Amino acid sequence: MTLQFDQNIDRLNTQSVKWDLTKVLFGYDDLLPMWVADMDFKAPDAVLQALKERVDHGVFGYTMIPDETKDAILSWYKERHHTALQADWLTFSSSVVNSLSVIVHAFSEPGDACLIQTPVYPPFFKVVENSDRTLLTNKLIFKDSTYHIDFADLEAQLAKKPKLMILCSPHNPIGRVWTKQELKRIADLCVQYDVLLVSDEIHADLVYAPHEHTMALQFGEAYYDHVIACLSPSKTFNLAGLQASFVAIPNQKLRDAFNKQYNAFGLSQLNTLGLTAMKAAYQHGGAWLDELLSYLQGNIAAAESFLTAELPEVQLIKPEGTYLLWLDFSALDLSDQALKELLLAKGKIAMNDGISFGEEGSGFMRMNIACPKQTVLEGLQRIKIAVESHKATARS
Repeated sequence: MTLQFDQNIDRLNTQSVKWDLTKVLFGYDDLLPMWVADMDFKAPDAVLQALKERVDHGVFGYTMIPDETKDAILSWYKERHHTALQADWLTFSSSVVNSLSVIVHAFSEPGDACLIQTPVYPPFFKVVENSDRTLLTNKLIFKDSTYHIDFADLEAQLAKKPKLMILCSPHNPIGRVWTKQELKRIADLCVQYDVLLVSDEIHADLVYAPHEHTMALQFGEAYYDHVIACLSPSKTFNLAGLQASFVAIPNQKLRDAFNKQYNAFGLSQLNTLGLTAMKAAYQHGGAWLDELLSYLQGNIAAAESFLTAELPEVQLIKPEGTYLLWLDFSALDLSDQALKELLLAKGKIAMNDGISFGEEGSGFMRMNIACPKQTVLEGLQRIKIAVESHKATARS
């Protein structure tokens, strides 16, 4: 049933950030947008049907979170991630980034340190720095075409007693799916140094065999006083615009502190349609997700084949998870601004520039391949045009 993912859906004039803001943000006409991390695919039919039925009802008053929604979440994570969450652990939030901001305010004070691993999703920097907290970084090591955790440095940073560590798992933008051993070692260090481990697992479902996602809450009760997991169906089922996520917090004291700060921000019920979509996705979205993963693997394979044959100057850091390609352009020996300008002006393609993920992203670009395969190939062809233009200029 991969034909559903081959369908080209016109997203222009739908208030799409990815499509309708591209010219405003990047400054060029005729750009192919392959940047914002949402998909160009329709949500599962079961989700669309549930939303239609809810809209047809016509009344959109304040909406409670039904037990059926919590049951669907618990079943999903037990069956697909082998983790037994409990209903009373869950607190619902409009987005993972909002949850991270609440967590930073709930568990630290201005001036306190918070730790992240770079390069990483830009809002990680913002929720720390915009809250007047001190940013600590554990720089990931790029070696042998992949990324590794510098555990010696990680322990040195944790020994500085940050209030919390924000973990990206699976990791955006590098596509690593941390192994169970790596995650256990991180969790052990956080317990040892009494640091709260905040695990952003928004890409948990987007993992390619033989890799498997390990949840931070999988290690048992000995870790429950030190772990919060931030979860959402938004990336999995392309529901980001519906604003529905949740956090899982086993420790009652931590959960109460989160809820107190959440309420202090004036936050309360979720979007009615977001709740409707969440329940339907977790109840009925499994087969759709399996087909999506197969299709995305095909897109990754197509990109790998194209780059190997047509663009050896650009190195693909093959993702173990997510639908994001981390591309190394450092062989072109261009500044980050020059690389961005080359791809925009000559290739007419908009991607996320690597430097926005931290200084370790210099020379890289992030490309979103959650779109029809023909769009992926068109994007790669545009990159080739840009690179060939640069090579021709260098020769002249």
